[in-house]
Amino acid sequence: MSKLEYEPESLHRVLDGHDLEKQDAIDIATNFKSTAPFVFKISQKLRNSRKGNVISFSKKSFFNIINLCRDTCSYCTYKSEPSESKISMMEPKNVVELAKLAKKYHCTEALFVTGERPEQKYQLAKDWLKKNNFTSTSEYLIHCSELVLNEGIFPHTNAGNLTQNEMQELKKTNVSMGVMLENVSERLRHKGMPHENAPSKEPLARLEVLNNAGALKIPMTTGILVGIGETFEEIIDSIFAIKQIHEKFGNIQEIILQNFHPKPDTEMNDHQTPSELYFKMVVAICRIIMPNSNIQIPPNLSPYSYQEFLTAGINDWGGISPITSDYVNPEFNWPEIKTVEENCNKLNFELKARFPVYPEFIPLVNNNLKQKLSLIADTDNYVKEDYWR
Repeated sequence: MSKLEYEPESLHRVLDGHDLEKQDAIDIATNFKSTAPFVFKISQKLRNSRKGNVISFSKKSFFNIINLCRDTCSYCTYKSEPSESKISMMEPKNVVELAKLAKKYHCTEALFVTGERPEQKYQLAKDWLKKNNFTSTSEYLIHCSELVLNEGIFPHTNAGNLTQNEMQELKKTNVSMGVMLENVSERLRHKGMPHENAPSKEPLARLEVLNNAGALKIPMTTGILVGIGETFEEIIDSIFAIKQIHEKFGNIQEIILQNFHPKPDTEMNDHQTPSELYFKMVVAICRIIMPNSNIQIPPNLSPYSYQEFLTAGINDWGGISPITSDYVNPEFNWPEIKTVEENCNKLNFELKARFPVYPEFIPLVNNNLKQKLSLIADTDNYVKEDYWR
């Protein structure tokens, strides 16, 4: 029996509630050009049966706290050097000002993004922290989280490889946190590969962060960067690694699948973007491996076709900001929320605004945060429609 004859049988078993085995996933994925139509059909059925017709997003403001970084990833344009004009080091007053603006626009998420422990490499970062009476970026993030929470905006911190103690402190004010696994492949850390000069991207270090977050019962966002030189087998290994953590702790609230785009000021400026079919196949396989999970693609990174991924199994668009740029992908503007909603409606989906914590993960947050969320939550724990609009 050929692989192609075998694959539909393994996928039908998923519809009956059985797990897709890793080798079956690899076989299906590596033959994606011939298996794609059937895979998309199965992934769409799974999304419909597990998630219904609701597609969610988070109305956010992007707080570019500090973009100095001790790592150098070959594809990253977010990182700044001290001499560059794009450098960002937000003072407390700037954080409060942006939080007030976010509140005015009825944003509910304050996305805090930083470089990886910049104070370990840059004197400028040390001096900036010292001036504000802090010794580490994580201490400053704890303070900033308190500031925006006081303005009625809910923090979601994505600051790389935080320690368990740091996450425990941030959990007091953050309704969720995030760290991108990106990939479990050690090969991507080898000489000439994207993570050669990025020690924080050591797969075991990233997995440790996710395991620590699980032990703390923090609603956690993670994901995979697609198209940086990985193989399909490495992608599937990465999805199964996330699945294993979620099965152990039950706290992975969403999986972001992000398609690589080359940046002109990076080493990978001539590296090709993954094809749409390849990327859609990754999305569909992720849905099939983790049928109950929230799966997201950023709509701004597929500006002309993001709605096509509704047929591959996604149920979330992630954060969309009406007031700030995507500083990680500055060449891609956020789509208008109204346009996203219209595109969802055309395919018979309903767009709902969520908090930075998904409705089903709100039980994991502390009572103080639950009470604050409840003030603008509807009966299904989404953001009240008359608030976010």
